[in-house]
Amino acid sequence: MTERFVKIYPRFERFWHWTQMALIFVLMFTGLAVTGLNGLMPFGPAVMLHIITALALILLWVFAIFWHITTGTWVHYVPTTEGLFKVARFYAWGIFKGEKHPYRKAYWRKHNPLQALTYLALKLVLFPAIWVTGVIYLTYNFWDSVPNATLWLTIVANLHLLAGFAIAAFVMAHVYLLTVGGSFRAHVRPMVTGFDKVDLTPEEEAYLEQDEPVRIR
Repeated sequence: MTERFVKIYPRFERFWHWTQMALIFVLMFTGLAVTGLNGLMPFGPAVMLHIITALALILLWVFAIFWHITTGTWVHYVPTTEGLFKVARFYAWGIFKGEKHPYRKAYWRKHNPLQALTYLALKLVLFPAIWVTGVIYLTYNFWDSVPNATLWLTIVANLHLLAGFAIAAFVMAHVYLLTVGGSFRAHVRPMVTGFDKVDLTPEEEAYLEQDEPVRIR
């Protein structure tokens, strides 16, 4: 295996990542204002901005899902137990002792087992949860005549808030991990330039150098 810099994050994936990040931060800010935990923005404008931003994020997710399916990049999110406990131990213990990361990125799998499992949970559980509860919440006027509508609205609102806090916790953990186990710049650079160090087989290296030379350094 040869370690080379390879462009494993294409332009759309980087656009999707940073745009999603910006939209989620706006949603967190306006969501706290709507719940009264943030007094920096009036309730009315906060609700309107929250709805507009949420619709923009849903639209981005639809395009991202289509892109992942049509390009085949969804395979990077397929979880595996191989090396999972080693990576979990590293983040829980080894990272604070300066140990080397046990996972080496490969051309065909850029996410370590714990990342793949976490991202898959986000995409299959948390994102759909906040998406569905948000849409149900937003369309309350269409179902306010059902029995116990107020009670159901309270349940939906609490589930939406719970999903929002769970996503916020992931964001904070994600940002925190960028500051440990190496330089912050080194961790962020791949999602800016698209290039990251990966292990290549002789066949993969030969293919990239001959057929896609702009993707390898």
